[in-house]
Amino acid sequence: MSSGQEKIGVIGSGVMGSGIAQVMAVAGHPVVAFDLNPDVVAAAPGLVAEGRFGISGAVARGKMTEQEAEAALARIHFTADRDAATAVDVIIEAVPERLDLKIQLFRDLDRQCPGHTILASNSSGYPVQALAVATDRPDRVIGWHWASPPPVMKLAEIVRAPQTSDETADAVCRLAAGAGKNPVVIKDSAMSWGYVTNRVYGAMIREANAVVAEGVASREEIDQLMVDCFRWPSGPYGMVSGATSGWKSGKK
Repeated sequence: MSSGQEKIGVIGSGVMGSGIAQVMAVAGHPVVAFDLNPDVVAAAPGLVAEGRFGISGAVARGKMTEQEAEAALARIHFTADRDAATAVDVIIEAVPERLDLKIQLFRDLDRQCPGHTILASNSSGYPVQALAVATDRPDRVIGWHWASPPPVMKLAEIVRAPQTSDETADAVCRLAAGAGKNPVVIKDSAMSWGYVTNRVYGAMIREANAVVAEGVASREEIDQLMVDCFRWPSGPYGMVSGATSGWKSGKK
């Protein structure tokens, strides 16, 4: 895939998918974002434009001009027609975290997308190689794990399966860096769930749950302590809430 204004397809337009679409459009890419649910398709433009981390907020903070904001919004098209989201250079999958669903999706995308299209998964921890072997283009399958909210978090955990080519890894790293993220390439593993970030995060949640179970502190107190001590933007329980329900208020 040659560098330039690659066209991006996003499969899933909920909290994560709409945020990913926003980031890539702000970076200058035309984006087509698909969702099966018409209500989600109808709500997604409002999230991108007026959500807590939406484009209007970036204008208010002086991060973008009105003209830049209008141009970014014009680059995004939300649709319930999956065919419209597959004639692209890179697909970023952001569907619910079910391995069977993702495998079937990658099989379908492999048939629908042009031969050069890179298929990237925003899975939180499933083996990328399980998705790669479901396609006839395993060299162009890769993990691109984002953190919520995508417009804010710098994470770009790039998960390289054994079959992933150098060209694919380089292309996705370039796209991530061009969108203001910090790409770090890690090795895929079929032996554990969670890549790097969620394996470490899972250990933190287990310990936080133990603290709550022992009656040492409440969830809210743990969140506040971790924010105050480590300057995290959110505590462990706030991160779970934000990632699953969206970042609707100033404090989780």
